[in-house]
Amino acid sequence: MNLDLQAFQGTRQRVCRTVPAASFGSENEDQYEVTGPVTIDLDVRRNESNFRLVGRLDAILDLGCCRCLERFAWPVGLDIDILYVPESENAGEGDVRIEEADVNTAFYRDERIDLGELMHEQFQLTLPMKPLCREDCVGLCHVCGGNRNTTPCQCTDSWEDPRLAGLKNLLNQ
Repeated sequence: MNLDLQAFQGTRQRVCRTVPAASFGSENEDQYEVTGPVTIDLDVRRNESNFRLVGRLDAILDLGCCRCLERFAWPVGLDIDILYVPESENAGEGDVRIEEADVNTAFYRDERIDLGELMHEQFQLTLPMKPLCREDCVGLCHVCGGNRNTTPCQCTDSWEDPRLAGLKNLLNQ
């Protein structure tokens, strides 16, 4: 899934690709899984040795709910605006203050931009901190472990320490 920069003609080119879900493997299985084809539509602009990629990334990810642990489909639609500069310009030495423009800057080498790495990075950045299958998800029962979204349980929310049962009997007398 590379974008070959040597074959780039002119100062502007449109790149549209549809990548099957199987191309993404399962290395991110614990965080997300790509379940459908990913479409990436980019306008690539060249300025000397720098390339600006502006466009859109659309996909459907499979996430695990942090409350009930059920898997759910999560549609992703991202606007992309990234400046790629040659890796040789990456000074990266010492303490440096990161500016806003640095966040949207990436590096390429061997006259190729790895679109797979770009998509993986964008998926990572868009993941919610606490993915929920729905806003009103009530999660798992802390007593029996059942999913309270699908089956109501009869568990009580109060817990009594069995070590204090003797004292409770004295209070009842």
